[in-house]
Amino acid sequence: MSDDLVARARSLQALVRNAADEAERERRLPARVAEAMAREGLYRVAAPRAIHGAEADPATQIRVIEAIAEADGAAGWNLMIGIETLGLLASGFARSAELFADPMLVFCSSSAAVGRAERCEGGYRMSGQWPFVSGCHNSHFFAGIVAVEENGSPVPGPPRYALVARDEFEIVDTWRVAGLRGSGSHDVRVDGVFVREDDTFPLVPGARPAAGAGGAVARIPLGARLAYNKVGVALGIARAAIDAFVDLATGKVPWFTSTALRERPDAQAAVARAEARLRGSRAFVFERVEALWETAKAGGEVQRRDRALLQLACSDAVRGCAEAVEAVVEAAGTSANRLDCPLERLARDVRVVRQHATVAPHHALDAGRVLLGLDPEGLMLGTLG
Repeated sequence: MSDDLVARARSLQALVRNAADEAERERRLPARVAEAMAREGLYRVAAPRAIHGAEADPATQIRVIEAIAEADGAAGWNLMIGIETLGLLASGFARSAELFADPMLVFCSSSAAVGRAERCEGGYRMSGQWPFVSGCHNSHFFAGIVAVEENGSPVPGPPRYALVARDEFEIVDTWRVAGLRGSGSHDVRVDGVFVREDDTFPLVPGARPAAGAGGAVARIPLGARLAYNKVGVALGIARAAIDAFVDLATGKVPWFTSTALRERPDAQAAVARAEARLRGSRAFVFERVEALWETAKAGGEVQRRDRALLQLACSDAVRGCAEAVEAVVEAAGTSANRLDCPLERLARDVRVVRQHATVAPHHALDAGRVLLGLDPEGLMLGTLG
């Protein structure tokens, strides 16, 4: 099953690559790409089998995202968000089987803001504006985090995820950026929309799922699930950058020289350094997610040290991918600054992944604290760990 999922992703690379310029220009993923990924079941690789998901192991999830991101980082990012959203939400709703019955449905979400849910008869009135809702144009539903209120006063208890249909949320054009421009990560606004009680569920990061709910994937800590799939995007971008540099170096003869770029020692050193950093980072991440998967399959509880090692692997991997891209961009010279050179966009895209809150470099310091026997101070290894 895992190899089949990756093969399906690779079968879409030509489509994704051909649509990348349009995505960049329109600042959103073309509908035909989202539909193709849905048709191949890619959004559901982490979702429970009860809703026709694959319940695939983390390594497979990463490899599927990596394959799409190799063709276009923005498309890989959209897929990653869709996989996370379905994987995290599909077991939570009381009527999940009904909600997720159509395999072509695409879901988006945001955890970057907390809206309001005023209690009313049969459910809630939901309002708020959420940023960074990647893939919102192609999504049939949006899930936002809300704090419950009653008569304007906060209600004790955890925040909830609440689900609204496409005709009930507004897309606010805010995604005016350089990197991952084609991901369409605009804001979503909801204003007083009624949401049924069973279209919400409490968000309790540390809670273990009920037996059989979502399989082994659901037993993986939330922080880990939010971190490791970001790596898939970075790995795909870095792989594309190295391959693009090899193509460039084979044919380019730099100014004031008479030999191809590949004959220069600095180009040889750059590609060697990039390959080593990419492959080393990838191996560390796969080592840690495979160990995590064995624990989850056995029904065990992931220990804090193992979470710290996984977070370290993820944060270091996206940093390593950015360094690999920078190495070949530097060696490419002025060619990498041209808009018609693949390296120009790849350099912008990988930087965004590195900046994401779940895999940012500072999490490596918190991992170091845990490895030294201290309590974590950050969100990823603390609340979400």
